[in-house]
Amino acid sequence: MSPYEIRFTKEAFKDTKKLSPPLKKKLKKILINRIAVEPHTGKKLVGDLKDFYSVKLSYSDRIVYSIDEDSHIVFIHRTRTHYGD
Repeated sequence: MSPYEIRFTKEAFKDTKKLSPPLKKKLKKILINRIAVEPHTGKKLVGDLKDFYSVKLSYSDRIVYSIDEDSHIVFIHRTRTHYGD
């Protein structure tokens, strides 16, 4: 099976610009080697975010994404924490 296409929302793009260079590198590695290959390996979220998945990026930062199975696309919604916002 071919990898999923990765697309960023405006919010995720803004988040990513604020990440440190090492975290940007780690994010890229996770997206290419894990999420694009098998997006269902992330933690399935509950409640208001029940259609979303999460993968840990750092101690406080998470990659939050949704999957469009029909189009074979993963939409990245957040790449930073919202704790303390």
